Amino acid sequence: MIPRLALRSSLRMGSRAFGTHKTPLVLSPQEVNNLAHSKAPVAFLDATWFMPNSPRKAREEFQSKRIPGAQFLDLDEVASSHELGLKHMMPSPETFANACGELGISPSSHVVLYDNHGVFSSPRALFMFRSFGHDKSSIVNGGLPRWIDEGLPVETQAPTKHQPAEYPPPSIFSQNIRSYEDVLANSAFNPKDNINVELVLDARSRGRYTGQDPEPRPGLSSGHIPNSTSLPFNLFLQKNVTKEGGEYTTVLPPTEIRRVLEETIGEEELEDVINGQRSVVASCGSGMTAGVIWLGLQLLGAKKAALYDESWTGYAMRETSPIVKSA
Repeated sequence: MIPRLALRSSLRMGSRAFGTHKTPLVLSPQEVNNLAHSKAPVAFLDATWFMPNSPRKAREEFQSKRIPGAQFLDLDEVASSHELGLKHMMPSPETFANACGELGISPSSHVVLYDNHGVFSSPRALFMFRSFGHDKSSIVNGGLPRWIDEGLPVETQAPTKHQPAEYPPPSIFSQNIRSYEDVLANSAFNPKDNINVELVLDARSRGRYTGQDPEPRPGLSSGHIPNSTSLPFNLFLQKNVTKEGGEYTTVLPPTEIRRVLEETIGEEELEDVINGQRSVVASCGSGMTAGVIWLGLQLLGAKKAALYDESWTGYAMRETSPIVKSA
């Protein structure tokens, strides 16, 4: 029997494909610097986010150093409230529009997003902008660390608040977002048995996926959603070292992302994903690094890629959720 979720998804996802964009999804620091000196309206946003157990503070780091003219995008604030108290859930169109207006962003602005890891939280911010139809949006490949390492200018004085802009509430492409009910219904079916079952890719570490390692959030069970596939997000990233010995990450070239996916799900399955025969849902711990998986799929032109907004935290907090603890 074909799951109802898959039937609904196959109908609702046909109207929107992320695979081909006039505006690049990823830009190098030099390309961003050239853009900054063009006449085009550009808005730089620091979308840095740290895990709850990290001592680092994103806003404080922004206050001390940033790409010139950048504003801070707090992904936990530009978000919807959630019954389980989950952070950085997709905002409503009104919340998104209000935030853009306050940050001086108009619908014609080219939004350039970056983070202080290199690539970590900026893809989630990019997912948000693209899901609201703001296709003139990109991330900086390598983020602020690579920007600095390539000798580009930074601001260290207090940030300047931009003039507010008009940003009408946009439509959200809800076909790019999965709910708990969607994922739970889909988990009862094995993707290998039916092309209409969505393939759930789990971006958490392998140990958290198998249940061998604990979750970073106290009291939360590790393990995985039935019939999901482990794909740690860092497999899509390359580690780099700055001239001063610091580390940062960059997104792998599409050819390397393709290789990783072929090794994970197989060549034939990947072709089904790219041509839209198979729908894919990216999941992670809280919906943040699932953005890296989503970005990699977009760089390959995948036509039906969505994100499970709650991800593992929302799933594992519910007593009704079946949890698998094995490979």
